[in-house]
Amino acid sequence: MQYRTLGRTGIKVSPYALGTLMFATSMGNDPRDSVRIIRKALDAGVNVIDTADAYGDSEEVVGKALEGRRDDVVLATKFGRPTGQDPNRQGASRRWIVTAVEHSLRRLRTDHIDLYQLHRPDPGTDIEETLAALTDLLHSGKVRAIGASGTPASDIVDAQWVAQRRGLARFHTEQPVYSILNRGIEREVLPTTQRFGMGTLVWGPLGQGLLTGRVRRDHNDLKRAGMVRHLSDERRLDVVETLVPLAAEAGLPMTHLAMAFAITHPGVTCALLGARTEQHLDDLLAGVDVTLSDDVLDRIDEIVPPGTDVGVLDQAFQPPALADPGLRRRPLAARAAA
Repeated sequence: MQYRTLGRTGIKVSPYALGTLMFATSMGNDPRDSVRIIRKALDAGVNVIDTADAYGDSEEVVGKALEGRRDDVVLATKFGRPTGQDPNRQGASRRWIVTAVEHSLRRLRTDHIDLYQLHRPDPGTDIEETLAALTDLLHSGKVRAIGASGTPASDIVDAQWVAQRRGLARFHTEQPVYSILNRGIEREVLPTTQRFGMGTLVWGPLGQGLLTGRVRRDHNDLKRAGMVRHLSDERRLDVVETLVPLAAEAGLPMTHLAMAFAITHPGVTCALLGARTEQHLDDLLAGVDVTLSDDVLDRIDEIVPPGTDVGVLDQAFQPPALADPGLRRRPLAARAAA
């Protein structure tokens, strides 16, 4: 496996990282099976494990799996998404960060986190407040690098400028969604992370299961079984039907085509695998050395133009100006007066 450097941190990471959302017991996995999958990935050369405090008991499962192997792993986790009903048990305030990191360290059974990431932007907290708290964690040794996830390009720039002006640590990484179906980050996010020398760990390279080749337009049984939650967007299925013969012509399984595409972009450091079973992991790892030809990449560009998204990903971050209608409309009284 050819290792890459995570931005300017000097940390060497595998091109595939293991995402652990599926290892929460609430997702239906037996923790013992999850531990075996994690250790199998490590044996194969994957050295990045990515989890989050909002993934149920995933951090605890990861902590168990890493017993005796902690020093061989670049351990990443995230904070910021709700972890309970208390409105203060979420977000990017100093108050929550210093509490959340202690909880994660305990669950992960470690004294430090290699990459600590803000799970989603928190418009209600000044970015200086967040960076100041994370800088203190870096100085304490509890955290070795810091990053964010799902951040718009303008906010990435703002965070970098604030860090420079205030003498604070800057975000070392960004974790956006990226796949053949979701190429929007090629327009601004990836050029921005490249400009600032940031590492980029992309999630969703298999398009939430659509790019596995197992979900087709005529597979109504899969829809009824609820195996994929987002099949209502017919445009995404149309693209899949076009990609299937392309993968066949290239002599590749769809999963290998999709994963190879994700790690081909020079702005991408590594792509997160979401393997639920050992069989899924074996299939994905078999394609780690696949390289796509320029002809295949050109064909993909024709199907999904660079910098565009096909449909809307249900887990994508929505800025407040888009999510809250009230921020796009003057009050009725003001409109009436006008």
